Amino acid sequence: MARLDEVSLEDYNEARMVWNANLPTVKTHQLAAAFAVIDQVMASNRRDSDRLRGSVVVDAAPGLGKTTIATRYARDFHRRIMRRNPARTTSGHQRLPVAFVPLSAGMTLKGLNQKILAFYGHPAADRASSARLGALAVDCVASCETQLIVIDDLHFIDFRHRNGQEVSNHLKGLANEMPVTFIYVGVRLKEKKFFDEGVLGPDAAYAQTSRRATRCEVAPFDIGTTPGAKAWTDLLRAMEGHIKLAEAQPGILTQHAKLLHRRTQGHIASLTNLIDRACYLAITTGAETLTADLLTASTVDNAAHSATRN
Repeated sequence: MARLDEVSLEDYNEARMVWNANLPTVKTHQLAAAFAVIDQVMASNRRDSDRLRGSVVVDAAPGLGKTTIATRYARDFHRRIMRRNPARTTSGHQRLPVAFVPLSAGMTLKGLNQKILAFYGHPAADRASSARLGALAVDCVASCETQLIVIDDLHFIDFRHRNGQEVSNHLKGLANEMPVTFIYVGVRLKEKKFFDEGVLGPDAAYAQTSRRATRCEVAPFDIGTTPGAKAWTDLLRAMEGHIKLAEAQPGILTQHAKLLHRRTQGHIASLTNLIDRACYLAITTGAETLTADLLTASTVDNAAHSATRN
């Protein structure tokens, strides 16, 4: 680095910042446990097309890697299907084993269908009538032989509101018509009455979603037990091998395991934010390593900061 001119050093540091800010996905205990649940539910994917498949609901607090779990599973599933099958279906359509549908605030029944059609690039997504959109979505799934659909940010739907109940009913209808397994991802969906379909009281026991869906919880890291502390240390060890700092040594993160947990409460999103910000400070200050003082000086998200203060 000392031999680089000013411009070259600036470019090198920029490249390192990009690298450090994109930590690898680590197969944590939470990810492995979630994959095991999804694998069991996906066994129903082998049913004949006229039989209902189950669904998975990845449900947890923010910042615990829910979307990462769903997308990494979907990626692996996509690769397995494409390894065994040609890129085109027998009817000549592009094979798309997985569809990813992110929702937005105020989602309606029509908006959900438009999101699905947008994934497939269907030209009628913004022009067809509400009644027609659902049929087109079913046709796209069948034509492209999609087997898995990930619905992300499901917490944007208020299942106690009329629009939310319509979306919930429509999702059940799609599950009946589409030969696919759904993975739903959202924040605190149990508390939002997703499984009860917005119904309160004794009638909630009759909610079909509760029988069809399998809830997959994702918990933060807990270092209060020996296995928990080991899992946290293993995660840090996997991440520290990715860090590009001139004075980085083995243990650059693991030696600060308790400090990192205290500042992030074991939430992986808060941890990745803290690490890439600390790496930024290590580069810009010339420290080129991660010290306790530098990790303490690095900012974290508001939730982690508030929990640390309390």
